[in-house]
Amino acid sequence: MKVLFEDNHLLVVSKPAGQIVQGDKTLRRSLVDEAKNWLKQKYKKPGNVYLGLVHRIDRLSSGVVVLAKTSKAGSRLSDEFRRREPAKIYWAQVEGKLPEEATWVDMLKRTDYASRVVEAPDGKEARLRFKRLAYSAGVSLAEITLETGRHHQIRVQFGHRGFHILGDRRYGSMIPFVPDAIALHARSITLRHPTKGEEMTFTSEPPPEWNTVGIPAEASPPTPGGGRPRGKGRR
Repeated sequence: MKVLFEDNHLLVVSKPAGQIVQGDKTLRRSLVDEAKNWLKQKYKKPGNVYLGLVHRIDRLSSGVVVLAKTSKAGSRLSDEFRRREPAKIYWAQVEGKLPEEATWVDMLKRTDYASRVVEAPDGKEARLRFKRLAYSAGVSLAEITLETGRHHQIRVQFGHRGFHILGDRRYGSMIPFVPDAIALHARSITLRHPTKGEEMTFTSEPPPEWNTVGIPAEASPPTPGGGRPRGKGRR
């Protein structure tokens, strides 16, 4: 397990693509299960380990996930996410040449395991903005800022416009990626520490297989490092 940051209240990790965040009926080993086992071994805890899940990313995606080590932290972080205060940045590799930057607003409707763009008032507003970081061999690298958090939002909004995320066959991609993964990465998240009130940014590097689609790593500008305080906030 790749740990990006840990203190008495937070455990921030980088989830690999293909791993579920929380256990389900498939009984596959989840990120939460792995993190609990890691804490038990590190601190030699004989009993159960508390670990609160305050947000999720798709199973096929990789990147930053924040977990709460105490119920106090879990409650405060859950409130923060409900208010949509954390800033979430994603990277995606998509088919085609994207505009240099844009803001997209759609109405999305979830149906079972997928979502789709619909006309108002049948859906819920989905808003994101992005900029193109690089383009090579028919593939664009996009940096995406989510302003809402709808089900499969990035996958649906990009696929709807023909910019399918590599490997995302559910939403129309015809370019293969690595097995059990799509080229969508939760690059960074900025939030307020639940007890210190400091604004902190946690950053995860994309997996190495991203270099196989023609966009060199040096084409991607750096993002502020994981766990660095970004200023004082309310306590």
